Amino acid sequence: MPKNTENLRRGHAPAIEARGLTKSYGSKTVVDGLDFQVHAGRVTGFLGPNGAGKSTTMRLLLGLERPDSGQALIEGRPYAELTAPLSHVGALLEAKAFHKGRSARNHLLALAQSQALPERRVDEVLDLVGLHDVAGKRAGGYSLGMAQRLGIAAALLGDPRIVLLDEPVNGLDPEGVFWIRNLMKRLAAEGRAVLVSSHLMNEMAVTADHLMVIGRGRLLADCGTAEFIERHTDPAVYAATPDVARPALLEEAFMRLTASAVEYSAR
Repeated sequence: MPKNTENLRRGHAPAIEARGLTKSYGSKTVVDGLDFQVHAGRVTGFLGPNGAGKSTTMRLLLGLERPDSGQALIEGRPYAELTAPLSHVGALLEAKAFHKGRSARNHLLALAQSQALPERRVDEVLDLVGLHDVAGKRAGGYSLGMAQRLGIAAALLGDPRIVLLDEPVNGLDPEGVFWIRNLMKRLAAEGRAVLVSSHLMNEMAVTADHLMVIGRGRLLADCGTAEFIERHTDPAVYAATPDVARPALLEEAFMRLTASAVEYSAR
């Protein structure tokens, strides 16, 4: 990534901010008065049970949905007010959000041209995600893992200061999971804000510096990963368990905290 790290760190202002963010569909409130901040320089894991409101929150942040009340801000402004938005924030929300008849390269080229980005940037991100050798093939024939990589390439096309990823490891093989894990860490180390939604506790345990957990649209936790595990697991077990068990501890902590927020159960 070519941008200078110092240019990415913009004081102490949050990269992403939600202020009383609320969204309902009919009588169901999906996002309920959310207040949070996402800061540059770290990977923030966004966790919650199915139906907790994670995807809706991300769509609100990106201006794809309008809140009933509250604000969703990217570097202090609503997404719709950003100039050259791909340079501010890149997002992967759906793996196959592309024209199936286009090649991967043409898909990215169309996005680049829409934002006046240089053509060389297309080749840079294709190399970054490992799709350069298949860039001329129709994206509709891609596997889910390849489609995820193309989505990540699109998210990084504008060399953004903020990256939002919704379940980015879906469909990836172990090598791909390892790759995206290291990519997210590298992006954060460069001073970018990375917000990643995931159901995989083992990945969040080794990737996320900070966690936000929601249930039924409400914020349940907003703290460092180690602090979250310590708060919501047995103190004696936490103190005696080595780091290798961190994923299991995070899963236990998550299950304890969100037990009352799960909207369905096996019977």
